[in-house]
Amino acid sequence: MSTPVPASEPAPGTLPQLVTPASAATTEVGSYFISNYPPFSQWHTELVPQALQALDASPTDTADTPLGLYIHIPFCRKRCKFCYFRVYTNQNAKSIEDYVRALIAELELISQRSAIGSRSLKFVYFGGGTPSYLSSKQLRSLRERMSTWINWDHAEEVTFECEPGTLSVEKLETLRDIGITRISLGVESFNDRILEENGRAHLSPEVFTAWEWIRNIGFPQVNIDLIAGMVGETDENWHRNIDLTLQLAPDNITIYQMELPFNTVYSKEMREQGLQSPVADWPTKRRWVSEAMDRLLASGYHISSGNELVRNPEHDRFAGQFRVRMGGRIGLGHFDQLPLLLARQLLVHFETHDRQLGAQLVQNARLRRALERRQIQKPLHVQHGVG
Repeated sequence: MSTPVPASEPAPGTLPQLVTPASAATTEVGSYFISNYPPFSQWHTELVPQALQALDASPTDTADTPLGLYIHIPFCRKRCKFCYFRVYTNQNAKSIEDYVRALIAELELISQRSAIGSRSLKFVYFGGGTPSYLSSKQLRSLRERMSTWINWDHAEEVTFECEPGTLSVEKLETLRDIGITRISLGVESFNDRILEENGRAHLSPEVFTAWEWIRNIGFPQVNIDLIAGMVGETDENWHRNIDLTLQLAPDNITIYQMELPFNTVYSKEMREQGLQSPVADWPTKRRWVSEAMDRLLASGYHISSGNELVRNPEHDRFAGQFRVRMGGRIGLGHFDQLPLLLARQLLVHFETHDRQLGAQLVQNARLRRALERRQIQKPLHVQHGVG
């Protein structure tokens, strides 16, 4: 008899969806991808003291541990139908400034903890959302304010995710000037019909225009993201995606497989309307990934991880990917990364046991109101000693 297994960790308050091996080939609602470590199922209020203890570790205990910084920028021009991250669309300058102020407030708090403040960053990663949604002026302001508390002048790698349609020559020059060393371009597909069907904000002409700008301005590393199994994908088109990727010859290529986590537009339509999965089944997606890797390996690329290939393994490597396995990582700006109760417990700790830090936090009225309204939940998300 087949034993059912959970397809994914469900949203709070819902029961896990079960799939049997017989039906596991189809891409159903549920996700194997763990967006944070430890996973949400392991976040408990009683573990707050351990998180704080990690932050207060002696500098001598953490001096030799590589440290990375993840910065979440939750803004996008539009929401992709397969997106499961916390993002906000069409936000104005005031909303962005409010968020940046919250980021800086959090960075100030984190940087003053003994386990963090004396350490140098080995890698930095700007993810989203769409970090390139920010204007050049906003990016320079963010970099300047962050420098008060921490900098990446000597980091091995600073990655910045970009949506092609948000880029300009001026913005790319800004990214180079503020120290970005690795551009990650969210291409996903070169087929405009598929891009539109899946809710992407950009079309293929914007990819090629952005690519020319990126190469002319010059960055040490450029990555292209592709997704195997986007709704509407075919064998012919997937092979064309690989052909065009090889023509561009990026330093890194990352290939994801389309999933259907619980909070995507596609998942909601399936669950509410009883629709069948519009996504290719897992054997097909895995075949497409395998075919892509075979083509790329034959063209001189090297496998760097389960879903990434690089042209030059001595130079083109995703430092963050390696370091997170060997060291620690700070995450700033994660929306909904902590349950509200846990966020409040952290606030109480700062206000009770560290009045100076608590006062700084309380004085940030915008952040505190956002915390209470669950729009920005205090993202004290620290990964220490991940391995």
